[in-house]
Amino acid sequence: MPHYFAPLAYLPTGWHSDVCIEVDPNGMIVATTANHSGENCQRLSGALVPGMPNLHSHAFQRAMAGLSEQRNHPHDSFWSWREQMYQVALTITPEQMYQIARYLYIELLEGGYTSVAEFHYLHHDPTGQPYAPVDEMVDAISRAATDAGIALTLLPTLYSYSDFASAPPSQMQRRFIQSTEQYLRQIERIKPLIAGRAQQRMGGCFHSLRACTAQQITQVLEELPNDWPIHLHISEQQQEVNRSLAVHGTTPLHWLSEHVELDARWCLIHATHLSEAERHYAACQQAVIGLCPSTEASLGDGIFNAVDYLAQGGRIGIGSDSHVCTDVSEELRWLEYTQRLTAQQRNCLASRAHPSTGERLLRATLQGGAQALAQPVGQINTGFRADWLMLDLDNPWLMQTPSTHLLDSWLFAHPKRAIKAVMVAGRWRVQSGEHDIKAQASQALTDALRSLRQALS
Repeated sequence: MPHYFAPLAYLPTGWHSDVCIEVDPNGMIVATTANHSGENCQRLSGALVPGMPNLHSHAFQRAMAGLSEQRNHPHDSFWSWREQMYQVALTITPEQMYQIARYLYIELLEGGYTSVAEFHYLHHDPTGQPYAPVDEMVDAISRAATDAGIALTLLPTLYSYSDFASAPPSQMQRRFIQSTEQYLRQIERIKPLIAGRAQQRMGGCFHSLRACTAQQITQVLEELPNDWPIHLHISEQQQEVNRSLAVHGTTPLHWLSEHVELDARWCLIHATHLSEAERHYAACQQAVIGLCPSTEASLGDGIFNAVDYLAQGGRIGIGSDSHVCTDVSEELRWLEYTQRLTAQQRNCLASRAHPSTGERLLRATLQGGAQALAQPVGQINTGFRADWLMLDLDNPWLMQTPSTHLLDSWLFAHPKRAIKAVMVAGRWRVQSGEHDIKAQASQALTDALRSLRQALS
């Protein structure tokens, strides 16, 4: 079994020097020893930190990043952006999805993510007919993750209606729409495919309370394995909250709590407009709030009160969602800076126990992300997968930095090419700052984008 020797590694108890890490053939850590001599070890040249779980991804939306930044609507908002997104969703083919997702996952690895939760709802072909018996879109995503080398939690998503009160779906949503029975059958078809691929697993997912009924959610939960994580978009936009108040007489999360008891399996995506009482409830139930600050800013969603949520012992993680940003340090900066702009203070998410803002952010999002993906990640520790990043200590912005400031310097000084190498399940996927198949994937991506954009024009 390989033994790696790092001059500096971030372990559960903080930074330690001269750390030997033993990894088994399955890519799992079987021992960590600090203050080791380094004898009979493969010596590393950087500082090791755990790889970040990305708890929310719509891979196909990477294809439209940068193409929705012109004002074509007098009241441009999330809802007008959604119409543009639908056009891409209606057009993309499984082969284009594979090339776009593979390159995206390469970008995520280079940016510090080592696992990803794919919130997937392109269930049908462009006419609205299911992919069956082989789910070509799921296969494309799964192969893309395998070939890029990122761990995957696939989240097939139930999507039945266009709004609260079981409003009929629009034609623009025809690739998404399933009944409860169709959804459960699809999951049974997908299970063997995902089970046969290393570092891949599944979870349950409901698009939103606009797109599903309480009866559907209850029925699906009864059928899913108890160890699957459950994801849901909720209270992302104020208009969504207002519609819930109009139809149900209460807010989305309060309405959900009357039908389903949340627990640690749940990951509530965005949750931007939760009330104080709803934040308290989610924190008490140990649910993860899935924050995607760069996308939430891009779409004009608003700002989640992360200061209050963490103060109540709440759990958070980060995702890159629409992928206008694919870098861990940038996403975490967005998270802290939005809190600063709201509070007009600095270092909002630091705490007495963790006065380093970077350390508090990293620890919280590693823990929450691992919980949301239900994967053994987020720590360099015995029993966890060997998913880690190697920070370049030869980078001049990091070279002379004491360990007490190293995470802050990485996340807030944002030195270019700070991540020197990335390992997933005991295999190096990024070395010298670049993924090993990036060059060949780049040309294939170019061809896929060309054909997709021609079809859109």
